[in-house]
Amino acid sequence: MIDFQKPIPPYLNEKQNIIRLILFTSLFALVFINAYSPFGADRWYNLTRLEFFTYSSLTILLGVLVVVISRIMMYHVCKRHTINIWQYLLWIFAEVLSMALAYGLFEKLFLKDARMFTELVKNSSRNTALVLLLPYSVLWLYFSWRDKKEQIERLADYPTSSDSTRNMIPFYDDKGILKFSIKKENLLYLESAENYVNICYLNKGKVSKYLLRDTLKKIEENFSGTEIVRCHRSYMVNFEKVKVIRKDKDGLKLEFDNPSVTDIPVSKTYVNTVMQTFSKYCQTGELS
Repeated sequence: MIDFQKPIPPYLNEKQNIIRLILFTSLFALVFINAYSPFGADRWYNLTRLEFFTYSSLTILLGVLVVVISRIMMYHVCKRHTINIWQYLLWIFAEVLSMALAYGLFEKLFLKDARMFTELVKNSSRNTALVLLLPYSVLWLYFSWRDKKEQIERLADYPTSSDSTRNMIPFYDDKGILKFSIKKENLLYLESAENYVNICYLNKGKVSKYLLRDTLKKIEENFSGTEIVRCHRSYMVNFEKVKVIRKDKDGLKLEFDNPSVTDIPVSKTYVNTVMQTFSKYCQTGELS
């Protein structure tokens, strides 16, 4: 069952994948409409094949413009806020409606369609959804498959020849290149810094940081089911190093076993995850 409250996978909002989605969707729409003339589109108006191709290209270009604006907005929103799956689906619905409105205006103003504007928007919504959702679904499956493939390749590159190497956590940059490895017991927390992540860890008893070019959302997937948990839009913590969960006027805070490490806030979105992890560690006696 799909958990609609779960944040969207990071790959859906990567720049390269956004470009792929726009190009593939526009190409699919252009080929599909001109090759198969769905919904009797070639009979809507008294047009030659060349005229139909020209008008369909213009309408698709108009739709692409809507998608470009929408995805630029989503990219910047995701940098500041977490978008859940239900919100992402709602966003797609808004894209379909926006494109339908744009197509309705195009038909009314440029093609001089005599039908009511509401009828044009209704028909455009149905047609746009049918043409748009197929490439969206295909690309979602492709991005998911490629992301899993990359994770498997990373695991294959991860050395497992000894207990010490198995206890090491590898960190890869956004190009999949191994940049940093650390013992799990020394990792404190991860902090988002735009397109970078600050890895806070203990080095010979002192708190140190390593700046990695990657996003916290992408790293979060690699730690699914582990003791390294997302607690805030900007933070992930190693729960093995957390000793106290404190509630004050600003909300929940996580305190570490090292007094020189700053307290980490817990946002409302991740309270349930943090408390479930806290309960698990209390039951196993690993958190005091």
